[in-house]
Amino acid sequence: MPDTTAWTEIDVGAVPGTPDTMRLMRRSDGFTIMVGKCELMSDLFCASERALATIACDHLRDRPEARMLIGGLGMGFTLGAALEGLGPQASVVVAELVPSVAAWARGPLAHLFGGSLDDSRVEIRVEDVNRVIQAAPAAYDAILLDVDNGPEGATRRQNDRLYDAWGLKRARWALRPGGILAVWSGHPDRKFKARLRRTGFAVEEIRIRSNITDGRRHVLWIATRIEDPNAA
Repeated sequence: MPDTTAWTEIDVGAVPGTPDTMRLMRRSDGFTIMVGKCELMSDLFCASERALATIACDHLRDRPEARMLIGGLGMGFTLGAALEGLGPQASVVVAELVPSVAAWARGPLAHLFGGSLDDSRVEIRVEDVNRVIQAAPAAYDAILLDVDNGPEGATRRQNDRLYDAWGLKRARWALRPGGILAVWSGHPDRKFKARLRRTGFAVEEIRIRSNITDGRRHVLWIATRIEDPNAA
């Protein structure tokens, strides 16, 4: 009788700028994406990834033509929730660094994405989200970042640049007045929360379960751009 608890490797993709590989794994109850022994995402634990977009969209209800940037395609849960929460005139740019992740979205993980990749509001860019942010002054109403396991790059050290003071200033620069920077993390980080405030954001920290039955709690920071940084 086959072992239904064992993971089977489906595909492997290079992580640009590192010697590491990203692996798509499957077993009877679902899929996971891993780098080394680090699980980056799973279709069994996706509530917090969906909440990242749902909460951000709640802040954009007065912006029917909102423009959103999502850093990290993953398994499509954040994108799907964003499309549910945004209106028909909104638009979403998804920046995914790893070409294999974009390919998996139309291959073995297509059932998780449904029709979201073909939604007319969506543009997928196989590109570093950091570059997209740097090229876009006051272009977005919301920027959602889920490109690693938190503000410290576990997958790729260059990801740290998104979360340091310089990166947060660039994100603020890319947001329109009152725009939202929403960040997903697998763990709390008081220093990062303080850094957000110092960079000109009003910050709400939300703890949320990874799914309805799992005890693990992830952290979402919902940071609103304010025009007077001294008021953060």
